[in-house]
Amino acid sequence: MAIAVVKQSNFFWEGTDKKGSRIKGKSMASSESAVKADLRRQGIMPIRIRKENFLSAMGRGKRIKSADIAFFSRQLSTMMAAGVPLVQAIDIIGRGHTNPRMRDMVLGIKADVESGNTLADSLAKQPLYFDALFVNLIRAGEHSGALETLLDRIATYKEKTEAIKKKIKKAMFYPVAVLVVATIVTAILLIFVIPEFQSLFNSAGAALPAFTQMVVNLSNSVRTKGWLYLILIVGVIVGIIQARKRSERFHEFMDRALLKIPVIGMVLNKAAIARFARTLSTMFAAGVNLVEALGSVAGATGNVIFEKATLKMRDQVSTGQQLNLAMAQSGIFPHVVVQMIAIGEEAGSIDTMAAKVADFYEEEVDNAVDSMSSLMEPFIMVILGVLVGGLVVAMYLPIFNLGNAF
Repeated sequence: MAIAVVKQSNFFWEGTDKKGSRIKGKSMASSESAVKADLRRQGIMPIRIRKENFLSAMGRGKRIKSADIAFFSRQLSTMMAAGVPLVQAIDIIGRGHTNPRMRDMVLGIKADVESGNTLADSLAKQPLYFDALFVNLIRAGEHSGALETLLDRIATYKEKTEAIKKKIKKAMFYPVAVLVVATIVTAILLIFVIPEFQSLFNSAGAALPAFTQMVVNLSNSVRTKGWLYLILIVGVIVGIIQARKRSERFHEFMDRALLKIPVIGMVLNKAAIARFARTLSTMFAAGVNLVEALGSVAGATGNVIFEKATLKMRDQVSTGQQLNLAMAQSGIFPHVVVQMIAIGEEAGSIDTMAAKVADFYEEEVDNAVDSMSSLMEPFIMVILGVLVGGLVVAMYLPIFNLGNAF
């Protein structure tokens, strides 16, 4: 039997709490009536409820990024460590934000906590920004009475994760940007410059070399069918992105292929291991049992191959098998990682050893990105020389024969 998926939207609301104070916030629900019912359960009398539309979303500042959530975690951790009460800390953070979207979300969380909900339940109502891992860690901190400590670990975890993401983006941005610029320059030459040379060659009546004729034909094709080529390229890119989102098999194929790309695959592989180890360390240190922790770790690796391997390891560990043996059987973890986790299991300090693995591989990612950038520069220069230099050479080849035409 198929399960109906209810589409949820964001709603902005204003109301009064049990003390009669006017409060406002933002909730995600399937309808306006669902928002009203949820507010009444919290002891809030709704006054005005407005659904967020496309224009209001566009006009409410920049979208909330994962870096904003990492910064929110660190701010909340610092304030609570300084003795600031939870509700007051959230209020200070919310009112201090320049991004209206972030401010509305944080103040909505504050209103939710004020109405009697736990911080974990309040964050769970914002699944777009606070994933199950984040919520589970907060819930563990609230249950154990060590929320300040857990917030500090979460903040550190988010900061480390963001640092890895930035390193990977930095590695990918430079070559992609240069190739895009090279493509644009090549298109400009083909559309505007080559036709001028073609007119010169036609008036001179000179026979064109084969290479020049090929470039002229390419220029004519781009000028007449350029939009078709552009639509085709955009369609292929969009198709790949959508197929990766909708097809689990294609997603797995893409992730496996990325790991096998020279140099880039090495960086992605080390980044996935670093995220695995960092998440495992954070969850285990928070007192989450190993089987439950591995379930959260799987979704944090950022790669389907590692995710499936981690879920399989979770099932093996749940039957009594040691984690290091399950990791060795997966075949995707280096021997040194398996041995360090084995030492952690024997010593009862998996969180400490996993943190050391994470530190090592985060540094490895850093070094690999720097090395990859150095290797990419000469490769990119060769591509630019072939694309732009090839067109220039093709246009100047016939000029040496123009004297024979007169």
